[in-house]
Amino acid sequence: MLEVQLLYNYLVIGALLFGIGLVGLLSRRNMLIMFLAAEMMLQGVSLSLVAFGRFHNDWGGTTLVILILTVAACEAAILLALVQCLFHRTGNLDIAVWHDLRDANQPKFIDQEVPGDDAAKPEWPTLTPAGIEPEVDADEALEHRIHV
Repeated sequence: MLEVQLLYNYLVIGALLFGIGLVGLLSRRNMLIMFLAAEMMLQGVSLSLVAFGRFHNDWGGTTLVILILTVAACEAAILLALVQCLFHRTGNLDIAVWHDLRDANQPKFIDQEVPGDDAAKPEWPTLTPAGIEPEVDADEALEHRIHV
C-alpha cells in the first residue's frame, strides 16, 4: 500500500511539472522561456517513467529516461546555438519577429503588432540640475500646503 501511495505522489508531481511546462510553453513568446518550459515537460514525463519503473521493479523506464536526457542535452546545445544565431540576426528573442523563417506559402500569424525600428523613443523624466531652484507656481504652492 505504501508503494502505491509513493507511486501516486510521483505521478502527481510529474503531472504538475508537465502541466506547468505546458502552460509556460503556450503562454510565453520568449524563445528561452519556451525552451525551458519544454524541458520542464520532458522532466515531468521522465519522473513518471522512473516512478513506473520503480513500482514494477523494471529498469526499462530508467534506461529510457537516460536516453531522453542524452537526447535533451544534444537538443539543448543545438537549440541554444540556433537561438544565439537568430538573436544576433534580429536582436530580439520574441517569436513573432521570426516570421521570415516560415515557408513562402505560409501566412504570417499576427496577434499584436511588433514594434519596428521607427518606434518613438520614450522620454525619461529628468531632475533639476544641482544649484538651480526649480520654478514653482506661487498659487499652487499655497494651495498645496494650506493645512500646515
